[in-house]
Amino acid sequence: MPTAKHSAKLKKISPRIAKAVGVSKAKAVAPKLAARIGSTPETHFRGNPDIFGRLVEDHDRHRALLAMIQETHGDSAVRRTLFLELTKEVKAHAAAEEQALWSSVLRDPKTTEDARHAVAEHKQIDDLLADLAARDMASPSWLRRFEKLKEKYLHHIREEEQEQFVAAEKMLSPADLRHLRGVFNRRKREEKAKAEITKKIKHLARTRL
Repeated sequence: MPTAKHSAKLKKISPRIAKAVGVSKAKAVAPKLAARIGSTPETHFRGNPDIFGRLVEDHDRHRALLAMIQETHGDSAVRRTLFLELTKEVKAHAAAEEQALWSSVLRDPKTTEDARHAVAEHKQIDDLLADLAARDMASPSWLRRFEKLKEKYLHHIREEEQEQFVAAEKMLSPADLRHLRGVFNRRKREEKAKAEITKKIKHLARTRL
């Protein structure tokens, strides 16, 4: 009889297919728009059937939504639809990730800082989304601000995939991983169903010279 670890290996899919799954979910929102996400960081988690593979699938979905929004123009229906989807996706993903993964990782002093850092960045990204939602999408400055959000978010998920997930994986047992994946999927559905756009201008602090 195969062990749980062996069964998990049998269910693993190729990185290319795993990436395509995430992108296809984003494309379903606006099929006519290109999703040019380019190259992505090398990670052995892509295609993994446990929690980290599920998180990376979401990351690829978000990469595609970010790329598609950059293909839009002005205060159009498609830009609004994609931005709503991105906002709900990112909010739900972050909340479920905190509940399923980072709350567990916080128990180990070796990875406490990683968890705190990830959660803090979730708040920063949420603030940037709220700022964009409060601004005029027809303004050329909206896309410039959006590009800053994109840069911040891509940095965040790259850091998770290459550093924080690697450290967390070492402290979690195979049973932990299977349990956390179930928790994440359930919480992600619940969080996305209630996620809403928040509008709040982000005022930058001025430094006196």
